[in-house]
Amino acid sequence: MRKFLNVALSSLLLVAVLTPCFSRTGAAAAMTGNAEGSTLTSMESPYKFNFTNQEKPGYQSVTYDVNNGAPLFNSTVGYGFVYETSAMPPREVHTASITSDGTGFFITEPSFYAEPKYEKDNYNNYGMAFRIAVPPGAYSVYVKTTSDAADTTLSVSGMQTSRLLKGGFWDAAKLVPIKYTAAARGKEWTYTYVNGRDYLDIEIEPNKINTPVGIEEVILQPIPPQQREDGSLPTIFLLGDSTVKSYTFDETPMSGWGQIIDSMFNLRKVNVINYSMGGRSFKSAYTEGRMNDILMSGRIGDYVFIQFGHNDESTDEFRRYGRGSTEAMYETYIKEVYLPAIRARGMIPVFVTPMSRVKGDAAPGYIYTNSFKNRMFPDIMKRSAEEAGVTLIDLNAESIKYYNEIGVEATTAVYMSIEAGETPGKTSNGSYANGHPANKVDGTHYKEALAKQFARIIVTELVKKGKAGDSTAAAIVSYMKDEVKLAALTGVWSSIFPEMADDTTTGEGAYYRNQIEKLIQLGVMSKDPNGNFNPDEEMTVGDFIRCISKLMNLEKSIFAGYPNGELSREIMGAILVDAYHAKFTSKPKYMTDYNGTAVVPGDPDYDPYLDPGARGVMYYPLVSWQQLVDTAQIASHLVSKVKEAYELGLIRSEKGIGRGQVVNGTEFEPKVTVTREKAAKALYFMWVLQQAVNVENDVSFLK
Repeated sequence: MRKFLNVALSSLLLVAVLTPCFSRTGAAAAMTGNAEGSTLTSMESPYKFNFTNQEKPGYQSVTYDVNNGAPLFNSTVGYGFVYETSAMPPREVHTASITSDGTGFFITEPSFYAEPKYEKDNYNNYGMAFRIAVPPGAYSVYVKTTSDAADTTLSVSGMQTSRLLKGGFWDAAKLVPIKYTAAARGKEWTYTYVNGRDYLDIEIEPNKINTPVGIEEVILQPIPPQQREDGSLPTIFLLGDSTVKSYTFDETPMSGWGQIIDSMFNLRKVNVINYSMGGRSFKSAYTEGRMNDILMSGRIGDYVFIQFGHNDESTDEFRRYGRGSTEAMYETYIKEVYLPAIRARGMIPVFVTPMSRVKGDAAPGYIYTNSFKNRMFPDIMKRSAEEAGVTLIDLNAESIKYYNEIGVEATTAVYMSIEAGETPGKTSNGSYANGHPANKVDGTHYKEALAKQFARIIVTELVKKGKAGDSTAAAIVSYMKDEVKLAALTGVWSSIFPEMADDTTTGEGAYYRNQIEKLIQLGVMSKDPNGNFNPDEEMTVGDFIRCISKLMNLEKSIFAGYPNGELSREIMGAILVDAYHAKFTSKPKYMTDYNGTAVVPGDPDYDPYLDPGARGVMYYPLVSWQQLVDTAQIASHLVSKVKEAYELGLIRSEKGIGRGQVVNGTEFEPKVTVTREKAAKALYFMWVLQQAVNVENDVSFLK
């Protein structure tokens, strides 16, 4: 994503232009001329509705009947009020309580509903919903309410207004700006909305009980699909969850295939923009406006890659803003919401089935099978794609093949199996520095080494489909780098991923595969002439100094006091603290209360004998220096440096730790010789430590 910063910044400069903003008198004029966010003039007439008894030329009058009340939706007439919205699940709204005094239609609610403990996710303030029959496509939506925005929430077809009123960015690194937001000024509301169904709902909901809210006027102006400007590149948009997301350095080593796949394309021919974010599903990506932003930003002929399924498995499917879906809801989102909306904008959908999760505690010899056993989302996506003629990449099936090809040890290693000292990064529930704070091997999220393989699988499948006559796949393949196309055809990927070593992709040798591949990629460590890394080979002091000097851009003379020979843990600790002081003038953010608060070594109230559990999942070692049982074995001239390195968290016990466990050992083992794989672990930790926390982790070479 670093490569698309210029594109993102250009988009950010257009936010003010592309976000609709109408005044009461300017709304109709704007909607009959150039539609906001469009490069074309719409030839379609706007849909205009007047809810007052004052006649307005060009408007459809919505008449209140004193005997029968508000008009109910009639598909023949093409408009009317409904009993429930189009959301999934449908939200109950009221029609019998709607009244009119000639200045608009009103409703007052005496009570609301909110689910205890889930008040923000599942609530209903009822109100009214006016349905308008319109074809799939984009619309500028202008609504004048009878009530002020402080008393009213206006939604369009189940969208989450509270999210749409905010600006910001769609991605963690803040490279992809939110361009299309809702606006509420007094009694005037504006949306830009891409509709997939053959109708659109205007929902008016009160914010306060016993406070009347209502509707006076609605204008929908169709916005035609946008032609690509001469000389501009087509775009591949990526939309998915945490397994597709682009990650920042503070989340290292977690990665998504969307973070890697841009490197497979010739970026002089195509843009690749990743809209994916953790926790998203078909439902949440729709309600928060993420999908809508893509469709309004895209041009005719652009591509939308979609992968959802993991968060759709959540069992909150009946909550208003839950993430989950039943199988029926999942299929409806595909067929009635996403596909028609994408195609109405002249864009081209590509489906990617979600990769299978893995069993985190799988024993050697375990055979992986599809994790989607209760809700068969990949099967639904495949069936829907076949019925609709959509190009589909079956990453679900291919992921299972790959897991079983490399085996349990290697598969577990490239998923989020974290042990103490592996990374200074963090997740939402704490630092990874002492092991995964969730106390488990995370079988859903994975490291960069696996993200590369998923990207490889996706482009390989595209090449295969293109060769077999899939015109969409063939067009996408035309944007790939020539060497990637060749690798996909031949199955030889050594030129694309030269960092892969023959002896670290399967079996026990793959334990630190992620660190090893990154250090080889950066040119810090290397393979032998046979393509092996030799992870169990002993490291020398000279080699380690050469590696850390290159990695951290330090002069080798800093480490002149260390004679060459076998690298012991005590010497490595001393070298690490020397490198730390040479590189940093203050503590990196990973070491600060950025990861939470705790009493750490050096603080006035620090107690080295405090029960580690009482300090929570923090960056600093859970076992204090004083609690280590073998520090007396450290050479006297190295003690102070090794102690400082340990208390800074630069080196930790390797005995008694385990992946998926928040645990520290009590033995430092100062005289133990460091292997190449253990050196890679320490070097990787230092590499992450020197990175800015909120910068996208898209580094493949040293500056």
